[in-house]
Amino acid sequence: MNIGVLKLQFLTLWAVSENYMLPCLNKKLFGIECPGCGIQRSFSFLLQGDFLAAFKMYPAIYTLLILLSFAGVNLFLKFKYDFKIKVFLLVLNVAIIAISYIIKMNNLIH
Repeated sequence: MNIGVLKLQFLTLWAVSENYMLPCLNKKLFGIECPGCGIQRSFSFLLQGDFLAAFKMYPAIYTLLILLSFAGVNLFLKFKYDFKIKVFLLVLNVAIIAISYIIKMNNLIH
């Protein structure tokens, strides 16, 4: 397959994803963002290659990708401490999401 065709397909996928992002129900109902707000846009920034904007939009994006990748690989390959690694990555992600949400809400109040 031609590289130009792959690039065009990738850009088409990115353009389509921008048009079909789901709105946050919490933000629509209560006017306050939820802890998951920004993950779709962050993933879109990753597809665009804007890695810093992806991190700024949703700081846990990279650790979530690591967790999902590890869990996916672990379906086929078993590791000695796989459960402990998954628990550590899960706790790390929850901590990053909670801290970034607290900071976001603190900035909203002040």
